[in-house]
Amino acid sequence: MTSELGRDHGHGSLGAVGTTLVPTELSRRIDPETGTHADARRAFLLARKTFIAGERIDMAELAAALGVDRTSLFRWVGNRDALLSEVLWSLAVPTFDQSELAAGSATGATRICALLSTFVDNLISADYFRVFLRREPARALRLQTTTDSEVQRRFVAVVETLLSEETDAGTVSYALPNHDLAYLLVRISESFTYADLITGETPSSERAQAAFAFVLRA
Repeated sequence: MTSELGRDHGHGSLGAVGTTLVPTELSRRIDPETGTHADARRAFLLARKTFIAGERIDMAELAAALGVDRTSLFRWVGNRDALLSEVLWSLAVPTFDQSELAAGSATGATRICALLSTFVDNLISADYFRVFLRREPARALRLQTTTDSEVQRRFVAVVETLLSEETDAGTVSYALPNHDLAYLLVRISESFTYADLITGETPSSERAQAAFAFVLRA
């Protein structure tokens, strides 16, 4: 996956849209194009590399690897949860873009269903992501599926943008407002992506796809 965080690749780059719609202070500092804090970005990239390697991001070890004290690290990137959230979202961005490519020339409900289903499948099959879920299940759910979650907030924004694109094009029309429907679709995605943590069942992109299709009438 690309190391670029939220770079705008033009129309259809939903991850980039989601990032620019709901930036955080840390995302502004580490953005490769607009960020002004080189040390924050350096810390973020090392944390991201550590995460992709399937290793635990430890703030003390990260500070030592960067050759700084923990106080400086926390000043640059905030606490561990804030840093983890940015790492998780930075990996979601190119995954959204890859899912958009997989949807091909589809439009309307078919496009939305295909994109979200591919996204769920990519999450489920990402080894380093599953390692994180097994190692820190409670934190993983809290950082990605609660109302205080920056990851969920951005995910909803991306799906709402996707719905708005198709609504504006006249390819779909739903009774629910786009924001409410986006939230529902995100919750469906979470339910099947984290099924093993929530209900003890096996995560399934196929079941997620069936649920998306049912809701969207795809």
